[in-house]
Formats: sequence, C-alpha cells, structure tokens
Amino acid sequence: MKFIASLALATAMSAPAFAGGMTAPVPEPVITPIVVAPVTRDWSGFYAGAQLGYGDLSSNVAGLNGDGAIGGLHAGYRADFGQFVLGGELAYNGSNIDLGPTSKLNSLTQLKLMGGYDLGNALVYATVGGAHASANLGGVKHSDNGYLIGLGMDYAINDSWTIGGEITHNRFNNFDKTGSDIRANVAQIRVGYRF
Repeated sequence: MKFIASLALATAMSAPAFAGGMTAPVPEPVITPIVVAPVTRDWSGFYAGAQLGYGDLSSNVAGLNGDGAIGGLHAGYRADFGQFVLGGELAYNGSNIDLGPTSKLNSLTQLKLMGGYDLGNALVYATVGGAHASANLGGVKHSDNGYLIGLGMDYAINDSWTIGGEITHNRFNNFDKTGSDIRANVAQIRVGYRF
C-alpha cells in the first residue's frame, strides 16, 4: 500500500510539469539577404537628337575672337560591350558667334569617335575626331578642317530618350591659309532619341 501511495504522490507532484504537454521547438527565423541587381542598360543602336549651347572662339589674330550661341542636330551609332561603349557621331552646328565687325563663325561640323564607360543609366565618354568650320573673316568666306577632343555624359530617362551634356575643344591651325590659328571651346546640352 505504501508503494501505491508513493506512486500516487509522485504522479500528482509531476502533473504540473506535463500540464501543457510537449511542445515542438520553435526554429530560428532564417534571414535571407536581398540581392539588388545592378541597373544595366544596353546603349547599342542608332540615335539622333539636338544640341544647344555656348561657344567661345579665340585666335592668334588680334580682334578675331568672340562668343555666342551654337546648336544644331546630331546622329550616330553606339555598340555596348558590357562596361565599355564605342560609337561614332556626326554633328552639325549653326553659330551666332560674331568675331568682329566683318567676321563671324557660320557653322561647325564634327565627326566624332566616342569611347565611354557604362554606369547603367548614365554613360560617361571621351571623344576625338575631325571638325570642319565655315566662317566669314574680314568679309571673305573661308572654311577649313581641324580636329577636336572632348568629354560628355548622357543619361537615359527611359529606353528611348536621353539627356546629357558635352564639352569639346576644336582647333584649326592656319585656318584656310589665312595665318589664323582658331580655337573654339563649345559646351552644349543634348537631347537624344534611340531607335
């Protein structure tokens, strides 16, 4: 009888420990890192647009310098190789740059080779190429070829439209054999449409 009483007492004392029953262990939450894919854009394809800006022209001839508005149209093609982008562009600019009483820069045409770095929605590039200027100097029409170097950036608003800016330095040594070495620095805002 003592054994049964001891067993009943032990059962009664252990009952609160098992009142809720056995519960399964709660697993620790697993935190999965969120990987954000870098923004990528394919800059390949044909494009065309317009540009408008400011030109500052100087020369080694006293009085043959000036500044003013310059703008026009451009068209080109780019090939995207991942991080690097290569392309070519033709740009025509009409000019409102007076160079003195009887002198004026009429137009500046540029044929550019461009190489850039793809930053996703932005493309930063350098450019080199040839330039052709037409001007009235002392009332006589002249034109000549030279070269250019420059830097620029385009930003993709969406898959078709871009905005950007470009600065070029254009140089014409002994312009049309007049003895004038002409330098034209041009800064422009650009808008483009990719096809």
